[in-house]
Amino acid sequence: MPTTSVHTDPEELTMTLVAEFPVPVERLWGAFADARQLERFWGPPGFPATFTTFELRPGGRADYRMTSPQGERFLSLWRISEVDEPRRIVFEDLFSTEDGAVDESLPASETVLSFESVGSGSRVTVLTSFASSADLARMLEMGMLEGYEQAFGQLDTVLADLREYALGKGTVTDLVDETHVRITRAFDAPRHLLWRAHTEPELMRRWLLGPDGWEMTVCENDLVPGGSYRNAWAPVGDTEGEPFGFEGENLVVDPERRIVTTERMTGAPFPANTNDLQFDEADGVTLLTLLVTYPDQTQRDMILATGMTDGMETSYQRLEREVLPATA
Repeated sequence: MPTTSVHTDPEELTMTLVAEFPVPVERLWGAFADARQLERFWGPPGFPATFTTFELRPGGRADYRMTSPQGERFLSLWRISEVDEPRRIVFEDLFSTEDGAVDESLPASETVLSFESVGSGSRVTVLTSFASSADLARMLEMGMLEGYEQAFGQLDTVLADLREYALGKGTVTDLVDETHVRITRAFDAPRHLLWRAHTEPELMRRWLLGPDGWEMTVCENDLVPGGSYRNAWAPVGDTEGEPFGFEGENLVVDPERRIVTTERMTGAPFPANTNDLQFDEADGVTLLTLLVTYPDQTQRDMILATGMTDGMETSYQRLEREVLPATA
């Protein structure tokens, strides 16, 4: 976790976050000055940001939305007043409506991003000021402090060279908490090819098979929010095992960026989990990040014990070997 401190000052009506990273200050600045990089961390896990306007200049404006796993959209805008590369960005942080107007019913704030070199790395200080104690209290109640911590916890990955950071490490599984698991896998391929491989049935049938000796017998997907999907597999030849399948609903479909679905095993008496799959590309390398939300720890542990991630890695190796070269 790169955050070194985060605190509020009720008397000064401020919230301050300080985070340090082992990269030059110019690299740290670049993560905030490029909308595509900013999108990868400006928003806690499960609520990624999408910038639709990004004018990083005095008098400029940045519009973005954060989308929950259930498809709820939270709209905001920045009115940028100062840009001093690579030292400082100042902006008014506002909530907005669907037509781009300021939402006056929600608190406004001013944010100052300050960048400096420290030792062999760099530091960013985020100072957010509010007009009243009521505004500060409301934003804390809405989870702003925790959101900042979670968002900046993702910045290490953005700053890293993905080729060095993730390629060759296979499928990596992290237990986030009792009900959340994060699974990552990097590919030496652009994300539009990975998106195709995850959404086109003729491609999915070629790689999404788990261990050898299985075939995908059903691959149906109405790939729109609210649409349903169903996948099924069966053993081939002498392979032991019983046919099985998964089904669910698409909650978020953001082409080449994100798919959020519910997932339940067909016919099983278990509640559904939620899968949030995101596609991030940097310099031709695509990092897949799957955040799985389980109903409880018991179901999480039961599913992980099936060897799910080993099966995923076998499928991903097949994807690299048989599908990506043919679609490039």
